[in-house]
Order: sequence, then structure tokens, then C-alpha cells
Amino acid sequence: MTNRGPDAGSSPRTVAQDAVLALLLEVTGTPKPGNVDRHHDHDDLRFEHFLAGAVGAEPAFRDVPEAPLGATFRRAVEGMSYQQGGNTQFGAILTVLPLAYAAHAGDLSPAGASAVVEATTVDDAVDFYRAFDAVDVAVDDPPEGMADLDVRQGGDAEQVLRERGLTLADVMARSADVDGVAAEWVDGFPRVFEAAEAILADDGPVPDRAARAFLGLLATELDTFVVKTHDRETAVSVRERARAARDGETDPVALSDELVAEGVNPGTTADLTAGALFVALRRGVAV
Repeated sequence: MTNRGPDAGSSPRTVAQDAVLALLLEVTGTPKPGNVDRHHDHDDLRFEHFLAGAVGAEPAFRDVPEAPLGATFRRAVEGMSYQQGGNTQFGAILTVLPLAYAAHAGDLSPAGASAVVEATTVDDAVDFYRAFDAVDVAVDDPPEGMADLDVRQGGDAEQVLRERGLTLADVMARSADVDGVAAEWVDGFPRVFEAAEAILADDGPVPDRAARAFLGLLATELDTFVVKTHDRETAVSVRERARAARDGETDPVALSDELVAEGVNPGTTADLTAGALFVALRRGVAV
């Protein structure tokens, strides 16, 4: 199986290769304020962990499109977890994977991605929950009345999911107001595709383009991971500081140093950047 996909004319690589390359290019983008990059590590999460996480996820991406999306996601997360840093790319895989299915179907567009999301099943939702058994993921407490759908239950939530007939699209819809990746799933990945166009229109080394795309995303909307791990006030401050760096009023490198020192990690922005890189790669950005 080549896993090349009907849109392969835009990229010399397979869908699986571009998916993993997107994960790798995302972490090589420097500076990415607050995130691990070539020059910044966190105390317990280092650059090498992200490289290992991407490599570990690669075998699962080869199953696109033969395997169901949920099962592929679970295997990708399990493979990603085979390194010492813990959760490196849970959200990035969740962003890239439906795009990979859309690419293989020959319609890597908002409509094509939405069609993939709408086709998800209850089995996909069960496997999504099971992926939480493989790695610790920072999540909020569930909204009132949804304790039985807390993703931290992992595979133990299967009975509730099946009793309610909830597909993975349904699960994402219930989180879209508080989670930036879920919002992309629900809305057709608008920010991902916009950032991909920015990468394609940019020039220079792709990791540098990725860093600029990251900063552009961070400057335009609140990072929901920062809201979860800190609070809304912190996320607003980060957005404004990123806007100043994007506009040349402050130094992005200095902002990166500051956010790492403050322990502020805009992880959702990194996830969307990975998705944008995948789209740009499939559309022919030269590497």
C-alpha cells in the first residue's frame, strides 16, 4: 500500500509521510513563544521528545484510509507515547488526522475535512476516549451534567458513549466552545486553512514560516490550552503580547524566553500550526 492519495500530484510524499513531516516541522519552528522548539525546552518536556513522538505516531498514519479514524488516532497516540516526555502531540495528531483522511479522499478543503468529521462513528468516539488511557492530557473538568463523559475516564466511558449513540463529531461539538481543536473540527478547520495559505505565501525555510504562522495564530485568538492551564486573563495577555511581536513592536525571541520562564505553553496554537503545515505540504510547499 502506497498511502499516496489522489492529491499526490501536489506533494512527492505519501499522506503518511506528510503527516509526520508536519509534526516534525511544527516543533522545529523557532521561536514559537512558550512552546518547545529548537532553542527552548521545558523542565520535563524536551525537543527530542517531540521528535520521538512524531516517529512513534508514523506507523498509524500509514493506515489512512483503510482503518477507521478513531482507531488510527488511538494507535497514533499510543505510538507517540513511547518517549520519556509524556504528551507531546495529542492535539496535533487530532488536528492533522481528519485532514489526512480528506487528503487521501482527494478533497483537502474545508468541505472535504467536514465530510470526514461528519462520517465519524460511535466506534471512533470510543477509540478517541481510549487514547486518553495512553497519555496524560491536560483537560478541564467537564461541564455540569456531563461528568459521565469526562474524557479522563478513557475507555471506561464506552458504555455511556454507546448508550447515547455519540459519534466523535458529537463529542467534538460538545467541546467546541472551550477547545480550539474541537472548534476546528466543528467549523471545517478555518484557522488551519488560513494559516496554511500564509505558509504557502511566505518564503524562506519552512520552519521559519511555521514560526511566523504560529505567531500569527497566537496573535489573533485566545489559546484555549492557556485558558485551561492558567486562565482567560493570562490567555488575553499572551494574545496581546503575541500581537506586538507579530507587528514588530517587540522581539519574538524575547517573548518566547518570557513565556517559557513563566510556564505558559500555547499548545492549541501549536496543534493548529501542525495542521496548517500538513495542508501546505500537500499543496506543494517545497521542503
